[in-house]
Amino acid sequence: MNFHDLHRPGDPLLLPNAWDYGSAAYLAAHGFPAIGTTSLGVAAVHGKPDAAGATRAETIELAEAISGLGVHVTVDIEGGFSDDPAEVGELVASLAALGVAGVNLEDGRPDGTLRPVELHQRIIEAATGHGVFVNARTDTYWLGDGTGTYERVAAYGHADGVFVPGLSDLGEIEKVAACTPLPLNVLYQQGGPSLARLGEAGVARVSTGSLLYRAALGAALGTALAARGEQGPGIPSYAEIVAGLPR
Repeated sequence: MNFHDLHRPGDPLLLPNAWDYGSAAYLAAHGFPAIGTTSLGVAAVHGKPDAAGATRAETIELAEAISGLGVHVTVDIEGGFSDDPAEVGELVASLAALGVAGVNLEDGRPDGTLRPVELHQRIIEAATGHGVFVNARTDTYWLGDGTGTYERVAAYGHADGVFVPGLSDLGEIEKVAACTPLPLNVLYQQGGPSLARLGEAGVARVSTGSLLYRAALGAALGTALAARGEQGPGIPSYAEIVAGLPR
């Protein structure tokens, strides 16, 4: 089954996100048909800031390393590592040549603002046409209160899918899913709606984002603390990990 066909509204693809070869290989060995990368995990592994356009080379290197695992691979390329549509198109073409099945392309910027809609439209257009599933991510909830979500989802209608991380209310998810013909991707959140409930709301893909990387760090710390008779604090938040990275 090709990567696009795995996106089924009502029966969503659960996409675990890896941060290095070992994590990707372990997930692939346990039956996941597709694996994504996580920009936070890649950045943290290499001691660089997340969502700052600082890990282009490392992201490409990881994509090349895991593209032969026998599963579909979709790569988090942040905002494309450039505001130049031509440069983003060249990057996506190079990833396609490595066998990558998809890319995640966000409109959030390092300074916490959103990329102008028209510019992101041109960047999405440059990313399409390379045989790669382009998942257009809007950070209206991630960086704000959701204002402008419907307008941006509609504006990115020339992508292959749309991703709205931070969207967790089932009623709102159902409305967003109904407003676009594209497969809707949301972020899995602990304590949030189950995969089945998200499917009922029309979701076609559920990503774990940075959760698995953060859970791995939490488990590692918990194991180390247990060795000296202490209890671990659980899974660290995104903000806790980012606070320890270079700026």
